[in-house]
Amino acid sequence: MGTRVSYPIEVKQEAVEMRLAGVPMKEIMQELNIKNKTQVQTWVRWHKAGDTHRFEQPSAI
Repeated sequence: MGTRVSYPIEVKQEAVEMRLAGVPMKEIMQELNIKNKTQVQTWVRWHKAGDTHRFEQPSAI
């Protein structure tokens, strides 16, 4: 089992903004040093659902 990584709110917001702007997932992950693409997908889902308060929670992955 891997080590959990907690990303700052700013990184989560930047990842969502980049994804919504059409930036490829691989590029987002490289630029922001994100290890798991499903994490970005989760943040985008939270953003679209209006659950941005969840960005303050530690990462679940």
